[in-house]
Amino acid sequence: MEGSKKLMNTVLSCADDALAGIVACNPGLQLLQGHRVALRSDLENVEGKVALISGGGSGHEPAHAGYIGKGMLTGVVAGSVFTSPAVGSILAAIRTVRQAGAVGTLLIVKNYTGDRLNFGLALEQARAEGAVVRMVVIGDDSAFTTQKKAGRRGLCGTVLIHKVAGALAEEGVCLNEIVRKVTAVAVAMGTLGVSLSPCSVPGSRPTFQLAEDEFELGLGIHGEAGVRRMKVSWLSLLARPEVRNCSFIYFLSFTDDAS
Repeated sequence: MEGSKKLMNTVLSCADDALAGIVACNPGLQLLQGHRVALRSDLENVEGKVALISGGGSGHEPAHAGYIGKGMLTGVVAGSVFTSPAVGSILAAIRTVRQAGAVGTLLIVKNYTGDRLNFGLALEQARAEGAVVRMVVIGDDSAFTTQKKAGRRGLCGTVLIHKVAGALAEEGVCLNEIVRKVTAVAVAMGTLGVSLSPCSVPGSRPTFQLAEDEFELGLGIHGEAGVRRMKVSWLSLLARPEVRNCSFIYFLSFTDDAS
């Protein structure tokens, strides 16, 4: 199966070009020079409040830069397509919001090994410099009845955490209280992924195949295997117990997702 066509200059530059394009189209955003980091352009309004930083691999647009703004994220750190961001760039983002007067920084991270590792290392380095930083790891995948060793994968429920934490930070709530409240939300949240087409990373062939009349239930955001493949039938899907118990369902068309 051939990969989908994509409008891009080069495979190597596509993540940088995508982030630069989002910033160029949004006057409320700015790039941090020398890093794949996007921030609010009005950082002076973060003074005295908790800053929120999220991020992860590119290819999940509008995540993560699309969620920057008042009452949402202060900044995001992007990696290459489906690749965790660099520790140095995460640390640079923390330093920048701290210099802007933020009283603390919350890192919102999806439950993937690379993201947890790199954001965690940046957190430790920032704390060594005297910064007040905490991290919440979001795992909202409800596809598997038996929990895997690494825990539930982080999916689109992370966007709700951005909104909850953003609203609290805008109101001036302290870092520890924000962590307490978003943790309670995260524990109670469940989502389920449904894919209609395979993932096509720039420069690569699709990572899996689906027949025209099939969808895959419960796969991850990078094309990780789900729990089963089923014939397309929306009514039967929505009636299933495992779907009714989720907070909400999200649908992925992977052909365009990693563009």
